[in-house]
Amino acid sequence: MDLAARMKLRLVLAGLLVALAVAGCSTFEKRARELPAVVATLDAATQARLKEGKVALGDTTDMVYLALGAPDEKHDQVSTDGGAIVWIYQHHWQEYRGERVMGYQAINAPASGGGTPTTVYQPIQQSIYEDKQEERLRVTLKDGKVTVIERPQG
Repeated sequence: MDLAARMKLRLVLAGLLVALAVAGCSTFEKRARELPAVVATLDAATQARLKEGKVALGDTTDMVYLALGAPDEKHDQVSTDGGAIVWIYQHHWQEYRGERVMGYQAINAPASGGGTPTTVYQPIQQSIYEDKQEERLRVTLKDGKVTVIERPQG
């Protein structure tokens, strides 16, 4: 396996390890261990719903955290009805954009028939990915309870 292929394999493996670590850091079970007193007050059907990542009107702030984790953004909302907090959740991903040459690797190739070795320069390429995100959910909390749930259409 040449150097470029080894580098690409290492990058892919490192990315997979990071993805697994991030996914393992934000599970319902982990969040439930953080808030055992809250979980103990919930009936089995509510626990199952939250475990599926579903929130409902009237849920508490802790229930939203159990279901969805910490929001990507928090906004204060002020209206004639008073204040509220909006939790915004986003979907993050990467899109492949192609390859770019990062440099060249010199490879000494023996000459056939015992002549002078030849130096060949092989390009070292790196995959290029663009970080993307889009809003997937807004949860408005007033007095510690969910009053509005917004999902983008389409």
